[in-house]
Amino acid sequence: MLALHYIENDAPFPAVHEALDDPNGLLAFGGDLSPQRLFSAYSQGIFPWFSDDEPLLWWSPDPRAIINLDDFCVSKSLKKLVRQRKYKVTLNHAFDRVIDTCSAIPRVTQSGSGVSNETWITDDMKAAYSQLHGLGIAHSVEVWENEELVGGLYGVGIGKVYCGESMFHKKSNASKLAMVALVEHMRSQQMAFIDCQLPTEHLASLGARTVSRNDFIKTLKENNQTVNSQGELSSEYVQRWRSRVITP
Repeated sequence: MLALHYIENDAPFPAVHEALDDPNGLLAFGGDLSPQRLFSAYSQGIFPWFSDDEPLLWWSPDPRAIINLDDFCVSKSLKKLVRQRKYKVTLNHAFDRVIDTCSAIPRVTQSGSGVSNETWITDDMKAAYSQLHGLGIAHSVEVWENEELVGGLYGVGIGKVYCGESMFHKKSNASKLAMVALVEHMRSQQMAFIDCQLPTEHLASLGARTVSRNDFIKTLKENNQTVNSQGELSSEYVQRWRSRVITP
């Protein structure tokens, strides 16, 4: 029987190959949601995922879902929406509003029998990612209809990789429009790929594919130029994620 690793607050993560097969990718529990811990986790291909009634759980699944920028699929209806120029899309204009809205959107239950107001984006998670955003490492994309926020997504930037966390829409295809804008922006910045964590049919329709955990982490490390030799965010990274309009 395999034992799950417990992490003391200042202890390092165990090696990702020690993650469980069932449930897929569960690596450890414990630790904290400090910026240092979160940055260390994402840099190693690890992410937190837990509910209010669970301990802090850390995951690194195998295989891993990613979207290579050249593989991103845009449907005919989405292309039509882009041409209409109906919405404005921004980068890092309203991070807290995006994560708050993501946490409040009812989600389909695992059984598919209905929707639930339960969310894995707990108050602690919101506070932690907001702090990470303030440090310039977590980033949001917002879709606006006039002054109303109608769609968006947020995630963590690790070098040339964007680790997506959650998205929402209040108007049809608004979250997909955020994805279009994000991908175009990433292409313009010569970035690598989007980490989608776990494969779903929805992500597959956008061009996601699965890669082994080993290949994912190898490519992640090759593209992780987040900080410079002084331990500060590199100038290229800061420029890449500066707040701006990115309407496709």
